[in-house]
Amino acid sequence: MKTVTFTDFRKGASGFITEVEHGERLILLRRGKPVAEIIPFTDDLRQTPSWKQPGTLLQIRGSDLSSAILEEREAGH
Repeated sequence: MKTVTFTDFRKGASGFITEVEHGERLILLRRGKPVAEIIPFTDDLRQTPSWKQPGTLLQIRGSDLSSAILEEREAGH
């Protein structure tokens, strides 16, 4: 990952874009603070965000986990 000031990016945009085409990631700085990240484009379909992906199904022998939890709550453990 490479950092570059906004002014330098404006002056050498073509060269920086070529670097990105070759896999480099750029962080643009304005007044010393990061304001943007430029990453190589990919044609891959966007992945489903992790919070939308199905979770792991937890089970115990003989019943499902939620039933076991409810039984323990009712038993007062």
